[in-house]
Amino acid sequence: MKEYKTVSQIAGPLVFVDNVVGVGYNELVEVTLPSGEKQKGQVLDITEKVAVVQVFGGTSGLNTSDTSVKFLGETMHLGVSEDMLGRVFTGLGEPRDNAPKPVAEERLDISGAAINPYSREEPRDFIQTGISTIDCMNTLVRGQKLPIFSASGLPHNQLAVQIARQSKTKDQKEEFAVVFAAVGITHEEASYFMRDFEKTGALERAVLFLNLADDPSVERIITPRLALTTAEYLAFEKGMHVLVIITDMTNYCEALREIASARQEVPGRRGYPGYMYTDLSTIYERAGRIKGRKGTVTQFPILTMPGDDITHPIPDLTGYITEGQIVLSRDLHRKNITPPVDPLPSLSRLMNLGIGKGSTREDHKGVADQLYAAYANGRDLRSLSAVVGEESLTDIDRKYLRFADEFENRFIRQGNTEDRTIEQTLDLGWELLSALPEEELKRVKLDFIQKYGGKFRNKEKKE
Repeated sequence: MKEYKTVSQIAGPLVFVDNVVGVGYNELVEVTLPSGEKQKGQVLDITEKVAVVQVFGGTSGLNTSDTSVKFLGETMHLGVSEDMLGRVFTGLGEPRDNAPKPVAEERLDISGAAINPYSREEPRDFIQTGISTIDCMNTLVRGQKLPIFSASGLPHNQLAVQIARQSKTKDQKEEFAVVFAAVGITHEEASYFMRDFEKTGALERAVLFLNLADDPSVERIITPRLALTTAEYLAFEKGMHVLVIITDMTNYCEALREIASARQEVPGRRGYPGYMYTDLSTIYERAGRIKGRKGTVTQFPILTMPGDDITHPIPDLTGYITEGQIVLSRDLHRKNITPPVDPLPSLSRLMNLGIGKGSTREDHKGVADQLYAAYANGRDLRSLSAVVGEESLTDIDRKYLRFADEFENRFIRQGNTEDRTIEQTLDLGWELLSALPEEELKRVKLDFIQKYGGKFRNKEKKE
């Protein structure tokens, strides 16, 4: 371990140390303040003579003359064990629930090891969230990374805890766990998450990492990696199916931008660093399945789009790396529809790998396609009727118009504690489609109309 007293500059959360030798990237450091207090840090960049250190605890109280930096010769590791289930930790992995630190079974590098593409298995098998718009129309598959695009003021936190509480594999005998990482949240949000997890009993099979808004921003770079390291251990060493929920990735990217600015890097789009795509991929690509391993890591990252702009660099780059997106709508939220998931811009690119006979139900694909088409038609006619008036529409057009209203009020709208099985969701879809003439159902097989939709059509005729 080498100790230096050659701090030349302090900029935001960064400390520049001159004349260093034999120091590596991501190496842990111990910074001793003039007061004698010690802070942890990490080497962020290394040139021929200068090491740039990011300090986790903040740089207030440091000066260039009386601050010493000790390089510890190892990267940041997290002690992991199954005892972490049911526990709440800070953004740096310290216990936040006033219980002792779990005894570590292994110590793992938080940067993780990239999964060899040859060793990757194709994501497959259905994860049931209990939310109709996700399970039916944007199905989540084990090993997938499916982000939620939200916006300021929308109830993404409520959706996050509902998904964490309700998610399960179709085969209830398989071990399932949730790793929940909150990045840059307020004290009120942290209390809400902890209260909900404890009250509903979801904490028993969950691990929480909470990084607060008043914690140093550099911690936000660490928190998702701690969560993913825990998830990889539970999945690939303990054989569990793990769902990782990270909220809010926008706060993570803001911390990246702050550090890049302190390093005086040339900014990219909207001031974010040019390597943000690569950095985000080191998080998102840690989802997946590995040949020969029973467990899986599935990701639900949540981000708020600045200015409701889906072309903003954060959602834009996220969309390139991940396999679809679930988009929350401000228009649906104004109608008091919760969760306000808009099926039209939402997409799960791996949906077909987790649905159908033997996974969900044989009619799943047809029902999802037909609901999408009918709702899209109803939305278009809603815009048209606002111009020409509803009385100018044909009878069939008015049926589509009513379908769109019913679809929003009965299918999209769900209570915060309403947990629908995939069978209940698909039956509800058939019930809504029964309001349309049979000849309009061009995306479902005739056999399925008789087998699954018949009881709802006969009911309509009787009424």
